[in-house]
Amino acid sequence: MSDYSTLTRHDQNGVATIEFDHPPINLMDRDVIVDLLKLAKSLEADTATRVVLFRSANPAFFIAHFDLGSQLHQPAPPLPEGQASLLSALFTRLSKLPQVTIGELRGCARGAGSEFLLALDMRFASREHAVLGQPEVAVGLLPGAGGTVRLAQMVGRGRALEICLGGSDFDAETAERYGWINRALPDAKLSAHCEALARRIASFPAAGIAHIKAVVDQVTAAPGAALVDESQRFVGDMNAPATLERVQWLMDNGGQTDGEMERALGANLARYPDAL
Repeated sequence: MSDYSTLTRHDQNGVATIEFDHPPINLMDRDVIVDLLKLAKSLEADTATRVVLFRSANPAFFIAHFDLGSQLHQPAPPLPEGQASLLSALFTRLSKLPQVTIGELRGCARGAGSEFLLALDMRFASREHAVLGQPEVAVGLLPGAGGTVRLAQMVGRGRALEICLGGSDFDAETAERYGWINRALPDAKLSAHCEALARRIASFPAAGIAHIKAVVDQVTAAPGAALVDESQRFVGDMNAPATLERVQWLMDNGGQTDGEMERALGANLARYPDAL
């Protein structure tokens, strides 16, 4: 029996391949978060695995976004002062894993899906089918699990503001040009490229891998104080009337299902309030 309900793990020659499989759209909900916490704990104690490759069983969605609908039924409690959210802390924990982490993006990764990828060491995307976005502003929020912080580090101030304030979808070629991902590849070559890179890295001595990650992390790690501030602002606004109203509109119009609303979420969120 698998230890996980929303993902699978396959290990071979020092590479752990993790595949998200949580229909209909791989929503970042409580079940996925619990599984990722279990996975992080397992990997932190794992000396045999050198590379972790993340991909999705759903070609249309990598990780769609955070489960916004959950806040309509169970309002988010305030965060203790000086503390990051559970999701932000989880992504930071994943960013500090001893293994090299690689994201293979095919389909949509918006909101927390993008933030998950930003916490990994490397990201490769399908030129034809990958979509990235940080659409939180459309419901009155900011990216709350590292999006504003890590994007600003990776793509620079102007592009981070364009991404987070515009809330639009971005294709793989634009994301590559901005520095959001390492490389956009033809869809037919994406998996082979990621697997070959993972195997190559895993074949090298562990000490060299660990030293490289440690030194690079010293100059690139996301600042903890900024991540805490981001989380505090996100959770503080989750129960705002304007946010709840827009999230309810999203849910009433097919949000969080495998339909037209989610597939073109960046464009569809701009329909509010004209669609009322």
